[in-house]
Amino acid sequence: MELAEEKTRIVSFSRFRKYEKSSFSFLGIEFRWGFNSHGKDDIKRRTDRKRLKRAIAEIAEWCKENRHQRIGKQAATIKAKLQGHYNYYGIAGNKESLKQFYEGVKRIWYKWLNRRSQRRSYTWKEYHKMLECHNIPTPKTTENWQAYRQGQLCFT
Repeated sequence: MELAEEKTRIVSFSRFRKYEKSSFSFLGIEFRWGFNSHGKDDIKRRTDRKRLKRAIAEIAEWCKENRHQRIGKQAATIKAKLQGHYNYYGIAGNKESLKQFYEGVKRIWYKWLNRRSQRRSYTWKEYHKMLECHNIPTPKTTENWQAYRQGQLCFT
């Protein structure tokens, strides 16, 4: 096994050099320096912008191709896709990116449900009732802040 030279680089990522605007992405998560609520240096993590954009585009393509299916089957798949995304990207401090993904999926699914026939299937009010009826999960982080702060998380 060999390293791919075009994908390998050394990044200066030190709290003493945080003003160099150094950040990097690893496994779809962007790491950068910031400050916590107490004003101390902290590593901030969020979903990589490219990954977020690509995930929303994949959902849009899926909705377009499967808009003919029954609502219950679509809802089950959307639920699974959202829950999988929350499980992977639900790290401490990433709530805003999870919310952006959820809002994007909601907007796209609404668009494609209303293109199933010549007339609109849902208003926003009816659509929100349907989301509640099918228990579509809202954004939720799966990582515990206290465990993250105390260094009890193991990354293996």
